[in-house]
Amino acid sequence: MNIGEAANASGVSAKMIRYYESVGLIPYPHRTHSGYRVYRQEDVHVLRFIRRARDLGFPVEQIRELLALWQDRSRASSEVKGIARRQVEELNARIVQLVAMRDTLRHLVEHCSGDDRPSCPILDDLADAAHDSHEQGII
Repeated sequence: MNIGEAANASGVSAKMIRYYESVGLIPYPHRTHSGYRVYRQEDVHVLRFIRRARDLGFPVEQIRELLALWQDRSRASSEVKGIARRQVEELNARIVQLVAMRDTLRHLVEHCSGDDRPSCPILDDLADAAHDSHEQGII
């Protein structure tokens, strides 16, 4: 099958398939004499594995590890569990950050009058953060 068919069958866009090839997550497929990529059903199965891992938030390097373990029938499930456990911890940390961001933005929205006056605590907060970052040499 061509890249479009592989994309449809796997749920991974053609652009992402090319990206996964470029970073070595999947091998470059065979090509026809005219240069078109040719994918096998096994390639689609791997792409589905990658798509599911991405859906669970795994970064590319961890997916690489998971693929290697998946393909290694002598693997220890403890290795897989360790990778998954670290991902759960990372997701929990990101959830804490997202909740804090939401709460801050909610507070700013509640304190913005949203009228015709130019005063806006949302912009003031963004400007203060930009100023603080500039003074600290971050920007």
